[in-house]
Amino acid sequence: MFLKKSIPALYTGLGIYLPLITTNCAVLGVCLININENYDFFKMLVSSFAYPWLRPGAGAVRGVRERILLARTPKPFQDTAIGLVTAGMLSLTFFAFKGWV
Repeated sequence: MFLKKSIPALYTGLGIYLPLITTNCAVLGVCLININENYDFFKMLVSSFAYPWLRPGAGAVRGVRERILLARTPKPFQDTAIGLVTAGMLSLTFFAFKGWV
């Protein structure tokens, strides 16, 4: 979103490669967390599979954001408003998964 607003030429130039770059950065981040925590092999394996489930917000919000941009939304709910409503519903969903609701 930052690139789309600030440097539109770079955003259009990267095209399909932008999601690939961000995914690779997420994978590298998980590797760096495992190294910094000095996990043994079993802990590293469990944490590597658990991180996407423990911190699902970024991927979920990105996917929802793209769907919102393609969907027809009423004028008062466009842009930031629908994003905040969606984030609120996602957070309630994650609370329900943890059993807090």
